[in-house]
Amino acid sequence: MAEFVSLSRLEPDLTGGSGRCVAVLRIDRPPLNLFGTQLIREIAAAAEACGADSGIAALVVYGDERVFCAGDDLAELAALPAEQATVMAADLQTALGCLARIPQPTVAAISGYALGAGLELALGADRRIIGDNVKLGLPQIGTGMIPLAGIRRLSLLVGPGAAKDLVFTGRFVEPEEAARLGLVDQVVAPDDVLDSAIAWARQFSTGPARALAAAKAVFEAGPHGHERARTEWAQLFDTADQRLGTRSYLRDGPGFAEFTGA
Repeated sequence: MAEFVSLSRLEPDLTGGSGRCVAVLRIDRPPLNLFGTQLIREIAAAAEACGADSGIAALVVYGDERVFCAGDDLAELAALPAEQATVMAADLQTALGCLARIPQPTVAAISGYALGAGLELALGADRRIIGDNVKLGLPQIGTGMIPLAGIRRLSLLVGPGAAKDLVFTGRFVEPEEAARLGLVDQVVAPDDVLDSAIAWARQFSTGPARALAAAKAVFEAGPHGHERARTEWAQLFDTADQRLGTRSYLRDGPGFAEFTGA
């Protein structure tokens, strides 16, 4: 049973329509939501459960109104023997990338702080929405360490030059700079962070689940994206949503298909 996270399902559509639901993964390790190994593994397990649930259209990851994650659990890391770190590195690196691996669109709703491993987790989301008072950063260099899972994703988002500056200095990034760099996708009032993330996620509740998963897989394939796109594109011709969507488009134009997710 998870100690530090919870996964809840929202109603598919508050206006009374049909569709798949949006899930909210809450990080709950007060007061600062520091990321230790147990919390990281609980998040990955919850994300995996969400990914395997065909009734979930999209996933929102949220801490609370005060903090998303204030950083790594340094007390735990300080006591970690070098030989154990070697064994754990691949496991934790994989767990921190969990949001990129599940087939549904994911959005990180960030309040307060997203630092260290917390920001690394958020970098794997498909979208990042922050409050206009948030501070972001990968400050691990100041502890004599480096980000375990965030360097490559950060470089792809903001470019290698900006990524090196942020990792080498460990400095905090304010909302305006984060938006300018492309580190985040949307900046809203602090009280609107969770609602804005849910609103973004809800648009997929009646979307073509297999096509969305295919598109996400191509993005995640990186340099092999062209090859992966060929495979994913061809496999979609065996889905009900592809047949439904093309016929609807021919008949009624874009935006009218009611997908089943199959």
